[in-house]
Amino acid sequence: MIDYEAALSPRVKGIAPSGIRKFFDLLENMDSSDAISLGVGEPDFVTPWHIRDAGVYALEKGFTKYTSNAGLMELRKEISKYMLRRFGLSYDPAGQMVVTVGGSEGIDIAVRAIVNQGDEVIIPVPSFVCYGPIVELVGGVPVFVETRAENEFRLTADELRNAITPRTKLLVLPFPNNPTGAIMERKDLEAIAEVLRDTNIIVLSDEIYAELTYGGRHMSIANIPDMYIRTLVVNGFSKAYAMTGWRLGFVCGPRELIKQMMKIHQYAIMCAPTTSQYAAVEAMRAGDGDISMMCKDYDYRRRFLLEKLRDAGLTCFEPRGAFYMFPSIQSTGMSSADFCARFLTEEHVAVIPGTAFGAGGEGFVRMCYASSLANLSEAMDRLDRFLKRL
Repeated sequence: MIDYEAALSPRVKGIAPSGIRKFFDLLENMDSSDAISLGVGEPDFVTPWHIRDAGVYALEKGFTKYTSNAGLMELRKEISKYMLRRFGLSYDPAGQMVVTVGGSEGIDIAVRAIVNQGDEVIIPVPSFVCYGPIVELVGGVPVFVETRAENEFRLTADELRNAITPRTKLLVLPFPNNPTGAIMERKDLEAIAEVLRDTNIIVLSDEIYAELTYGGRHMSIANIPDMYIRTLVVNGFSKAYAMTGWRLGFVCGPRELIKQMMKIHQYAIMCAPTTSQYAAVEAMRAGDGDISMMCKDYDYRRRFLLEKLRDAGLTCFEPRGAFYMFPSIQSTGMSSADFCARFLTEEHVAVIPGTAFGAGGEGFVRMCYASSLANLSEAMDRLDRFLKRL
């Protein structure tokens, strides 16, 4: 007999499973044809045809070999042009970027390259579920800073200053934010930059939702004077180009940091999927119109859902990024988990409890509006019925 408990890493055993997956599994096991999911954080658009066609063409031409560890040079050049064109950031394709297996790998190798045993990593919450566990896996200490609804879930300079200790090594800046839809404006980032300026703290800026910013253009902290030299920008193709299943992302930053991240990438991954990289070249070259079209559609759904939530009597700040609403359900007197479980059981609508994204998410639920307008409308009718019954 094998003693699996003894064989397994205590660090891995100590990490809780994703709170998001629990509700996906419940929905999947429901015997109901009318179930609606507002839980999955994935575009409902199919990858645009010209991008898919580029992937098909690459297969037909037999482009199935490994690429450079850092990614196709052709793709890295296009990423360099894209970052300059869309965000005003200049990166050398030869040494300041690495193409990764989704933005998730980029986050992972950045943390592993920087964080030592006992180092502290500041993580604003609510935020995506992966940051804390990745830090714990390398022996680091996640320091969760609860952002507040009254500040539209932005990280403030005072909150950051109060969280910094001599052990602080890294700040995760996850904006536009999943699950809240919060963004950071230039004045917010300048205040954060002032706190960091005389420290040795590196910034990991997760900007996977950068293109889904409403009412203005996305601002990266790397655009703020003196922040470029301490910032790793994580981005990718999943959200902007509806390419979640292609599993492709990238990290741009100082070459001293990218060089060390490349070592981990080389040994753990070798290179990102070749077919996906050829498709991504086409996305970078000819996908700006696709981004504009999808963003316009999301914006319409955003405004529709916000109005319906408020009509139903729920308090919700106006999110200006990503494709999520984060309404408060405190008026119901229920916990986030109980609310979501009952809403799923009684009305067959899946939303995610705010606690899946950190303790500060209690009293809120995440609703994804990357779903059809018909589904959103029906889900809101069911929500109204559910709330009235409560």
